Amino acid sequence: MTVREACIVAGGAGTRLRPLTATTPKPLLPFCGVPFLAGVIERLAAVGVERVLLVVGADPTPFEVLRPGAERLGIAIETVPEPGPLDTAGGVRSALDRVSGTFLVLNGDILTDVPLREAIAAHAAAEADATIVLTRVDDTSSFGVCVRDGSRITAFVEKPAPGTLPGQDAVNAGTYVLEPAALERFPEGRLSFERQVFPGLVEAGGHVEGHVSDAVWADLGTPDRYLAGHRLALDGRLAWPPLDAITDRGDGVRVAPGADVASGATLIGPVLVRPGAHVAAGATVGPYVVLSDRSVVSAEAVVRDSVLGTDVVLGDGVVAHGLLAGPGARVASGTVLGRDVVLGDGVAVEPGDAVPDGARIPGVT
Repeated sequence: MTVREACIVAGGAGTRLRPLTATTPKPLLPFCGVPFLAGVIERLAAVGVERVLLVVGADPTPFEVLRPGAERLGIAIETVPEPGPLDTAGGVRSALDRVSGTFLVLNGDILTDVPLREAIAAHAAAEADATIVLTRVDDTSSFGVCVRDGSRITAFVEKPAPGTLPGQDAVNAGTYVLEPAALERFPEGRLSFERQVFPGLVEAGGHVEGHVSDAVWADLGTPDRYLAGHRLALDGRLAWPPLDAITDRGDGVRVAPGADVASGATLIGPVLVRPGAHVAAGATVGPYVVLSDRSVVSAEAVVRDSVLGTDVVLGDGVVAHGLLAGPGARVASGTVLGRDVVLGDGVAVEPGDAVPDGARIPGVT
């Protein structure tokens, strides 16, 4: 069975990631140097998806950046703006008239390499109305548990204490295979998959299949989690197309064609250096660093566990640990930069400035 259509829920405001999301919607933040959804779309293309509906906020314009790359992959992009928040399923329900058959639904802020073909095959074999990809957790008290009889979901229990549901440790991982009729029975408007759609289907006797996957599943919704997601990818713990397209030279170091790494620079893998990036002699980069396109790490600078956006410049001798820097941010030589700092787009940190640990500096808007 081949699924030709997918819907990505991508309307999240990303408030916990500010200031990075002040000008860029959360699903478009760079991941391994390119917009996160560009990697999701590559994964969809690999399993035969030909059309993607993007459920976005009121302004769909920023998502146009995805169209050229999607077209090169043979995927048509359509945006579905939400004039107001419609919860996790409302936007998908509003676009149901654009869907012609079985379709995928993905959350636009979840990092995962769930084998989509396996989920689709499980859905078809079970002749299910809806299939939820599940992931196992050690502590169920922070999640809604999907109670299963075999592989069929029979109930949903919110945040049960550990040990109170023996053998039931699988939770919703945010990837679904749906039949259009599974949503048609619900009215348009504000609608939740988790609180209304799936429980409603089970209550009505519908077949909701649970497909357990051991694939990576990670939320990228905070600076710490955003960095942790990059560590997962750089470590090779999941397949991510934009990263895998750049060859690992054997020690976890990936340097793209067009990048410039001086002979006196030190790269400690895992590291990704994107096209146009420059690492000067005497600089040390890594481990767990992404240098996006045209970013610059100057002489004697040291960068660890950080993600630098496009056109970011770190001056001579700057030490960065846990830095997230939006496009065009500049940190001058002579700066004392604390750990776990987040710089918004275009921020200029001047010589002599002292930036404390955990600082979040708004960008130029």
